[in-house]
Amino acid sequence: MYKCVMVAALVALSSSAYAVDNSHLLTGKKLQQAVSGKTIYIQTPIGAEIPIRYAPNGVMTGTSSTHLAALAGEEVNADKGRWWIRRAELCQQWSKWSNGRAHCYKLRTSGETVYWTRNDGESGTARLGR
Repeated sequence: MYKCVMVAALVALSSSAYAVDNSHLLTGKKLQQAVSGKTIYIQTPIGAEIPIRYAPNGVMTGTSSTHLAALAGEEVNADKGRWWIRRAELCQQWSKWSNGRAHCYKLRTSGETVYWTRNDGESGTARLGR
């Protein structure tokens, strides 16, 4: 079962293989520009998406359905936290989701699809929004 969120960066996540040959690793300023002021929609194993909003001031917010939160073992279906860029990684820490632990992610993009890998080996896909 999953306990985190990329999106809860990331509640309810699934493992996925990379389409590396057509993807681009985001680092530094390009990574900052890709997420700052944007929403990333995390894909879940049951087909639902979890939107995570990355405000330019380093605050992030996420909302999932009550059902998804319960499946992930979370007591609340919305949370707030902070995000930052560390070299080639998007790092984030939720107030409640993921037990408040910080996680960092490497992001690759191919069009609007994001392939992410968390520093503990979890991986999945997401969709870039505006």
